Amino acid sequence: MTTTMTRRKSDPKLKGLTYSARKALTVHIGEQAGAEIADLIQQMASEIEELRRTKVSITRIVPGGEPS
Repeated sequence: MTTTMTRRKSDPKLKGLTYSARKALTVHIGEQAGAEIADLIQQMASEIEELRRTKVSITRIVPGGEPS
């Protein structure tokens, strides 16, 4: 858990849960389960960011209107 929080503080582009959100998870559902969920959310956020960054716009080309 500390490693992810440390990485987040050192890399502002890395989005995820704040320290207080991670702490709330661990307090309410336990250390191991909270860490698992927080790490999963972190991985999902990173993947979503990557998908947004590499998204390609597609322009559909419609035939000229005359049937062949």
